[in-house]
Amino acid sequence: MTHRGVTPAASVLSIAGSDSCGGAGIQADLKTFAAFGVDGATAVTAVTAQNTTGIRAVQAMSAAMVNAQLDAVFDEIDVRAVKLGMLANADIVAAVAGQLERRRPPFVIIDPVLIASSGTRLLDEGALHLVRSRLLPLADCLAPNLAEAAALLGTTCAQGEPDMEAQGRALLAIGSRSVLMKGGHAALAEAVDLLITAEGTQRFAAPWIDTRRLHGTGCMLSAGIAAGVARGHPLADAVGRAKAHVRAVLMGRQHWPSSSQATGSEARGGSDQSIGD
Repeated sequence: MTHRGVTPAASVLSIAGSDSCGGAGIQADLKTFAAFGVDGATAVTAVTAQNTTGIRAVQAMSAAMVNAQLDAVFDEIDVRAVKLGMLANADIVAAVAGQLERRRPPFVIIDPVLIASSGTRLLDEGALHLVRSRLLPLADCLAPNLAEAAALLGTTCAQGEPDMEAQGRALLAIGSRSVLMKGGHAALAEAVDLLITAEGTQRFAAPWIDTRRLHGTGCMLSAGIAAGVARGHPLADAVGRAKAHVRAVLMGRQHWPSSSQATGSEARGGSDQSIGD
């Protein structure tokens, strides 16, 4: 119930997988929505058993269950933004695309979760063409890391900012109205993300953060962008605010105990993505 004179918070919908340890996926999205002062709704696409060292098991929901969740949310809630994460398989991609085509929410951001850093595939290979053909044309913003951008384009990973911009423009041509190329995996002097639109390219740069604790940062970034847009901020402003939030979280993680660190090479940048969504 809304009290007289109190404006209800904007609502943002996360369509993504569940992370049993709470660091990524739906759980990370809900934490981020709360931090940005928006209400969160969810449609769970898959349940994962995972922690910062890897994914142990994945169980996808049925497309019918995903559709039922989406109907329940859209029939009751005025959704101001939608964030897509792990979609698992072609049936779920088709179900989500059908709902977005029918419901037409004001803003859609896609975090194209394809393969976990541990090597576990989080989207069936046969679903990739559906993501390109049906979801990208519905996206107001696509936010891939470099490996995801390369997979969507069927090419090799960008090696520097010129490659990042070229691949971002190629993705723009497929249909997304903007592309945020996340440069956390690039060998650059600083952490650089590029927001690419038909009007131009905006560069977001910051010093690297020396931490391996990147679990769920891709989720936080895209969820923060969705929340910012839902609150009425222009996209570029929402990107800046979301990046500042992720950076603050990573700075705090530098002081955590050294146990349960994510495996892999020493990660540096706040725009990087780790295990899960």
